[in-house]
Amino acid sequence: MLPAVALVGRPNVGKSTLFNQLTRSRDALVADLPGVTRDRRYGFTRRSGRSCIVIDTGGLGASGSAEIEAGIERQVEAALEEADLVVLVVDYREGLTAADERIAARLRRSGKPVTVTVNKAEGIAPELAAAEFHGFGFGEPVRIAALHGQGLKRLLERVLEPVAADDAGAEPAFADPRLAVVGRPNVGKSTLINRLLGAERLITSPVPGTTRDSIFVPCERNGRAFTLIDTAGIRRRAKVSEAVEKFSVVQSLQAIESAGVAIVLFDAHEGVTEQDLRLIGLVVARGRALVIGINKWDGLTARRRRRIEAQIDRQLGFVPFASVHYLSALHGSGIADVILSAFDAYEAAGSDIPTPTLNAILERAVEAHPPPVVRGRQVRLRYAHQGGRYPPRIVVHGSQAARLPAHYRRYLENSFRAALKLEGTPVRVELKSGGNPFAGRRNVLTPRQIKRRKRVIRHARGGR
Repeated sequence: MLPAVALVGRPNVGKSTLFNQLTRSRDALVADLPGVTRDRRYGFTRRSGRSCIVIDTGGLGASGSAEIEAGIERQVEAALEEADLVVLVVDYREGLTAADERIAARLRRSGKPVTVTVNKAEGIAPELAAAEFHGFGFGEPVRIAALHGQGLKRLLERVLEPVAADDAGAEPAFADPRLAVVGRPNVGKSTLINRLLGAERLITSPVPGTTRDSIFVPCERNGRAFTLIDTAGIRRRAKVSEAVEKFSVVQSLQAIESAGVAIVLFDAHEGVTEQDLRLIGLVVARGRALVIGINKWDGLTARRRRRIEAQIDRQLGFVPFASVHYLSALHGSGIADVILSAFDAYEAAGSDIPTPTLNAILERAVEAHPPPVVRGRQVRLRYAHQGGRYPPRIVVHGSQAARLPAHYRRYLENSFRAALKLEGTPVRVELKSGGNPFAGRRNVLTPRQIKRRKRVIRHARGGR
C-alpha cells in the first residue's frame, strides 16, 4: 500500500504550492492570502522510484470566523489520522513563530513521524535556513523553495527513506484480477458487490459513509476468479457529522493503487459531478484500467435518461477509452456487462505488444500527421518498443523527441490505442531523444595525424 503524507502548517507558508509541485498539477488553489485552503485535498506523487499519496490541508490558526477555523481543525485532524507520515511546513522569511511551536507540539502528541521543511529559503545555505527550527526535535530540517521546485527530491527522499522503492512498469503482484469499486458516498458500491455475490455480504444503508474501510471479497464468475474491493465513498468535503465522516479516503486511494481495474460508479439521479470527474482523473493518473457504471438507471424518465447520456458524452471526452454502462445494482440489470468490460480492460492493460507492430503503427501515424517543428528543427521519430504493462507503456525514440508538445503525445497515444484496440485502459507514451554517442569522448589522434595537424597549423601561420 502507498504511504500517505500530510502537509501541515500555518496559513500561507506554501503548503498548496508544495502540493502542486509534488503532484505536478494545479489542483490546489494558490494565493498570497491566508486561509485559502480549507478542505483537505489528495494527490499522487512519484519521485526517485518511490510513490506516495499527498494530503494538502488548511492553515492552522487562520484568521476568520470561529466556524471556519473549527472546520479546518477537523479537516487537519482527519488528515493526521489518515497519514502515515507528516511534513511540517514552516516559512523561513517569517522565522519561528509561536503558532509553529503549537503545531509542532500537536504533532508530537500524534505520534506520527514528522519531517520539518523550511520553505521560501531559496539562495540560503541549508544550515542557516534550518538553524531556527532544530528545537522542534524532529531531526534535521529540509530546505526547499516550493515556488521554484527546489529541494523537492531531497525532501521526498528524506520523508520516504523507510519506504521501499516501487516499480511503475511491473506487473501486479497478484494472480487474480482485482476490481476496485469506487465512487462518491451512497452511489451503490456495496449494493453492486452484494448483487454480484448473490448475498448480503456487505452492509448497505441510505446513510452516506456506511462503508468505512476497503473490503476485499474473493469472487468467481463464469469460471474466472477475481477479487472485488469495496471502498469508502470519496467526497469533496465533510457534509455529515464527525462520527459518520470517519471513513478513510486514503484507504480508497490505496485500493485504486492495488487494483488492476477501477469501476467508478455514478449516481444517475445526480448526474456527473465535479467530484466524479476528479475521481476519474485520479484513476487515470495512476494508470489503472477504467470502467464507468451509471447506477440507479431504473426509474428515470426517458427525458432524464437522454439528458444524462448527453452530459456523459460531453464531460467524459477526456477518457475515450473507458466503456460506459447503465445499470441498476439493486435489481441486477446491466451488472454482468460491467464485469465483462472490467475483465477486457484488465487483459488490455496487460497486453504484450510485438515491437514490429509498434513500429508499423508509429510509421503510419507519422505519415498521417508529421511531428511539428520544435525550435526550428524537424523532429524525427525512429522506432518504438514496449516499456511496461499495467498500463501499456510505449517508448518512442527519435531526435528531439522529448521536446514534442503534449498534444502530439496525446495523438500518438490515441493512435496506438486505436490500432491495437486497447479498450478500457490508458496508454502511456514515453518520448526519448537519442543522445550523441561520442559526447564526452576525446578523439585520440595517431602519430601520422598529429604530424599532419602540425603541418596544417604551420601552413596557416605562413610557414613559420
